[in-house]
Formats: sequence, structure tokens, C-alpha cells
Amino acid sequence: MVARIAAAISRSQPRQIIEVGPGKGALTHHLLATGAEVIAIEIDPAMVAVLRERFPEHPCLTIVEADVLGVDLGQWGPAVLAGNLPYYITSPILERIFRARAALQEAVLLVQKEVAERITASPNSRDYGYLTVSSQTYSCPEFLFQVKPGMFRPPPKVDSAVIRLTLRPDAPDAEAFLQFAARCFAQKRKTLRNNLAPFYGHDLIDALPEAGLRAEQLSVAAMRELYTRVIA
Repeated sequence: MVARIAAAISRSQPRQIIEVGPGKGALTHHLLATGAEVIAIEIDPAMVAVLRERFPEHPCLTIVEADVLGVDLGQWGPAVLAGNLPYYITSPILERIFRARAALQEAVLLVQKEVAERITASPNSRDYGYLTVSSQTYSCPEFLFQVKPGMFRPPPKVDSAVIRLTLRPDAPDAEAFLQFAARCFAQKRKTLRNNLAPFYGHDLIDALPEAGLRAEQLSVAAMRELYTRVIA
């Protein structure tokens, strides 16, 4: 599995790789073999000690002992980011990745399969929601491959998957658009009329051809086009 992840990363021939949560260095070993400079961010002091023992004074490895949520990922780059994201902090880490997109070419991430399906979802599917729209606003996501629990020790109770996010350095008006998107999805099973009228008025929203649709029925491009009509 780690070899496949490393292969997915090396396709872009990065000169610098930021690895989030390297643990004992299984993936780090493969990343260093690419010849890239690796910045490994690890919060656990015990794992930091393991890394330093396994890769003593490696010229291409910088170990940063820190919580990734407190690290400015944009201080390096241009770089590719790699990591195994714990479910409970996946969204905050994604936010930091998107914030640093000017310095990052792409991110190859191991996440819970459910999250991977939501990030890469298409309209009119149960997985399509705000996370989809925000991820596809800031990046072009790809579902690379599934990882079964048996690949881990101890095995988790859920399947995982590897995704690639090719970052979009330019995402015009993204924050305002995503605030609008969040309102569209405020109550996912309700129509856009019900979700948007309290913010923009019944007269404006009732006049929209899409008023009777649900947010999940709109592609990201269609939602952005709707945003321009409502906000203009």
C-alpha cells in the first residue's frame, strides 16, 4: 500500500514533499527514495524518536515535531503533501491544505472511504454535499484506490481510500461562494427555496428556476452560476 501511495506522489516528480503524521516512517522510507526533500510533521514525541533513530541525520529529511493544525503548510513549497488523515481531524486538515494551495501542487491522502466518496461525489448522489463542493472548489479530486482494514495493524473497523487532490491556486471569491453553498445545504433534504429565502428574500428566490430543487442536484459549476445570479 505505501509503495502505491509513494508511486502516486512521485508521478509529479516533486522536489519537496510534506508528510503529515509519518509515524514509524513506512511511507517516509519510500518518499526519501524518490530523491525529494521530505518535511515530516509528527506530533507524537515517541514517533519522532523512532524517525530520528531510523533515519539518522538523513540529508533530505527534516522532522518537525508539531501538531499539523498549528503549522503553516504554506511556508514550504512548491510541494506535494502526503498523509494518513485521522477521521476526527480530516476537515480541519483539509482546510489548512486549501489555505496553503498557492504553495502546494497536490495532496495524496489516505482517508476514511466514506470521506473519500464524499469528496469525489457527483451531483444527485447521497454522498454529494458541502464537503464535495468545498473540496471541488479548491481542488480537482480523484479517488485512486480503496484500502481494506487488513492492510493495517491493528485493523480498523472501516475501509479507507487514497485520494489525490490537485490544488487550484486560483479560486476566485471562494469564501463568499462557499458561505452561499453552506446555506444551500443548510438542511440537505429541503429545497433551495426553503434554505435560501431566509437569507435573500422570498421574492428573489421564488423567481429562480432552481427554487424547487435541492442543493445536491446542482453541480459545483451550476451552484456557482446560481450564486452569481443571487448575489449580483
